[in-house]
Amino acid sequence: MAGLSGGTTLPRTAELDPRLEQHRRELAGYCYRMLGSAFETEDAVQETMIRAWRGLEGFSGRSSLRSWLYRIATNVCLDMLKGRKRRALPMDLTPSGPPTDQALGSPLEGGAWVEPIHDDRVLPATGDPAEMAVARESVRLAFVAALQHLPPRQRAVLILRDVLCWSASESAELLGASVASVNSALQRARATLASRDLTAGRPADPLDEEHRALLARYVAAFERFDVESLVALLHEDAVQTMPPYELWLRGRADIGAWMLGPGSGCRGSRLLPVAANGAMGFAAYRPSGPGGRHQPFSIQLPEVADGRITGITHFLGSELFELFGLPPHLDR
Repeated sequence: MAGLSGGTTLPRTAELDPRLEQHRRELAGYCYRMLGSAFETEDAVQETMIRAWRGLEGFSGRSSLRSWLYRIATNVCLDMLKGRKRRALPMDLTPSGPPTDQALGSPLEGGAWVEPIHDDRVLPATGDPAEMAVARESVRLAFVAALQHLPPRQRAVLILRDVLCWSASESAELLGASVASVNSALQRARATLASRDLTAGRPADPLDEEHRALLARYVAAFERFDVESLVALLHEDAVQTMPPYELWLRGRADIGAWMLGPGSGCRGSRLLPVAANGAMGFAAYRPSGPGGRHQPFSIQLPEVADGRITGITHFLGSELFELFGLPPHLDR
């Protein structure tokens, strides 16, 4: 973010004005929904804090501190989104492919994909159960990917109005727009999201015991590399994606064939649970030679609905492990 902040760094957290620090997590949630990237969210929140830190003495108090911070964060995100292609998931880009023995090919650049994020960075630690459910839904991977189809200002309007429940006048003031233009943008944004059919396959409550039991069976089957049992947990039309590669698979048969073919390198893997995108995910470590050491390989996000796993996104690569606070390797 040197291009935005000019190389300025914040003081240590202990020295940062607590009035700013108390808003960090909710600002991160807002920036993540806008940007679709865990790494860019870190940059955006850092830049927001730098600008707020610089301007705090001159803050006039004509609006609340929270509104002022959201205005700064919105401007930071809009600056970062200028001239960029939208982030996506593989099924947004190409038709599903066959589970052949061919290599995955060359990965696309990192900016092509929506990235997962740890719940601790974007969701409130506690709160009303109904509000927590809405918050989890609003960082669901499919929802964040759908948001990326909106132009940036429409995206901001929809998040402010429908996720954060700001009024039209509050949103208009933040964006420097009229109430009429905000309402018009909201209508267009809602229509676009409706076309994405986000109500289909709505996920189960990640705290539901049945959900947890299903994922426990998934972990056991994956670590045994019992592909037959693993496939039996999938919905008939389950989807598997593997960013940063375009190839994705649909259906139990193709996913099973992939696991027994190109995916057989996952044999012997170990999975650690992680709380990601409002649900339960897993960090996969693959064996790396003699001695029993396992190295980071992917962050897995299963989606569950109607008692079956309807999709699994494997974010391949080790870059996210540090951001998730995960160990660099696992020993025997």
